[in-house]
Amino acid sequence: MLKPLRMQSIEIGDKESLIQSGARHYSELLTPERLPSARYMELFLQLTEKYAMRMAADVLTLARRIAGARSGPLTIVSLARAGTPVGALLTRALRMCCQREARHYSISIIRDRGIDENALHYILRDAHCPAAGVVFVDGWTAKGVIKRELDQAIGGWNARHPDMPLDGALHVLCDIGGVAEVAASRDDYAIPSGVLNATVSGLVSRSILNDQILSTDFHGCVFYPEFIVEDRSNWFLDRISRCFSEVSEQRLPSADKAERAEETAAWVKDCMIMHGLTDINLIKPGVAEATRVLLRRVPDRLIVRDPADADVQHLLNLAESSHIPVTQDPGMPFRAVSLIRSLRSSDTTPAPRGSR
Repeated sequence: MLKPLRMQSIEIGDKESLIQSGARHYSELLTPERLPSARYMELFLQLTEKYAMRMAADVLTLARRIAGARSGPLTIVSLARAGTPVGALLTRALRMCCQREARHYSISIIRDRGIDENALHYILRDAHCPAAGVVFVDGWTAKGVIKRELDQAIGGWNARHPDMPLDGALHVLCDIGGVAEVAASRDDYAIPSGVLNATVSGLVSRSILNDQILSTDFHGCVFYPEFIVEDRSNWFLDRISRCFSEVSEQRLPSADKAERAEETAAWVKDCMIMHGLTDINLIKPGVAEATRVLLRRVPDRLIVRDPADADVQHLLNLAESSHIPVTQDPGMPFRAVSLIRSLRSSDTTPAPRGSR
């Protein structure tokens, strides 16, 4: 549920300068998207084959949990765009495996700007979806920034709309930061849809909120019809869905949630000290977040737990092609972390030992 926009893209370095200086919010700007190289696409296909069964099992686990916890018609509301493929898969699993009526909408939520309330109004009032059946879904969580944004947004919504109260519990495939209410896993694995951009998310950009968006509009996006020859969106859904009949529901992780949150917070704090950073937003833990930095921000460094790990090969490929230094940290709780280059004099990033 995004308004198609025409907007001029900005080069990554210029975008980073504007964001870090405070002159512009990241949601107002968009860098050019490019099709992945043949080598990178091959890595995506390898990850899909490696994790198709696991991802199907995780999706089915969430579907069974949702079906058991909610009665009546279900409305999966995924957070665009990382949550979009997961929301579509969950909807298929609910229909195919749980025999539940389910609809899927993907809407925008933006750090510091909140959720798209016009989209919520449409879902609840225009589309007549029962509020009790709305389930919020994302692909993964790391430091919990979007989870906190969702909590604040739904708290405000419920205060203003007591006739349409929503359950803001977040459902994700992978909760490496210990912040989501419901997660199929806390293992930092390379969710295949997390390593591509538009070509696995319906050919849309990440969501936009700039001066082209009127008060009555949905948040915006750019549509990329020129990428259609390389679009893997429906192919990916079909590939994972075929595995539903071959997998079984897994036990949800439970007791380690608080421990994982504490471990993540401690490592991030140590990382900020080690690299002389004062802005926590410059640290992006986990394979998926690290991938996004290398694709659309100005990375300063890639940190990996094990350079031989198959799940980080696409990251090493991206780092090599952009001449980004790589550091190994065998003791960190994630497979990979990307650091965004600081453009402020107060944030300096010394090169630690072990970089290459």
